[in-house]
Order: sequence, then structure tokens, then C-alpha cells
Amino acid sequence: MSHLIQAPPVAASPWWKHGHVWLLIAGPAAVVVAAFATAWIAVSNPDPVVAEDYYRRGVEINKTLAARDKALMPALQGRNHAATPPVAGAR
Repeated sequence: MSHLIQAPPVAASPWWKHGHVWLLIAGPAAVVVAAFATAWIAVSNPDPVVAEDYYRRGVEINKTLAARDKALMPALQGRNHAATPPVAGAR
């Protein structure tokens, strides 16, 4: 076994000198930076407060929608009647 050739020992370099280590660190670091940027945007631009009379506004919108649907009722009935197939034996 004395005839085997051994490679000379290689000096180990510190971990921060290897490129693949920084590649692995870059992903989570980018996520942390993006999280701080998102938090800063959220804090500096707050959403507006809902109107104080939001319930009354909602009731009024529902009333106008109901009135519009009621006004269209004859047209809807006519359209539905025209699309209904004739009944066999009825005239």
C-alpha cells in the first residue's frame, strides 16, 4: 500500500470567501429587505378610514339598485318569455 500517491493537503479558506455561500445567503436576505420595504410602505401610506355613515350609504345604494331592477322587470319578463320554448299542445 505504500505505492499510493496522496494529494498534498489543501489549506481551507474561510467560509465567507466561497461564492456559493453568498448565493445561498442572498435569497433570504432579499426577502428580509423586501419585508422591511413593504412594512415601510404600509406605515408611511395608511389606508383611508371608512366613512362614518357607511351603513346609511349602503342602504341607499341597495335602494337605488332595487329601484333599477324593478324598472327593468317588464323587459326581463318579455325576454324570458321569448326565450321559453313552446309547450306541446298549447296555442
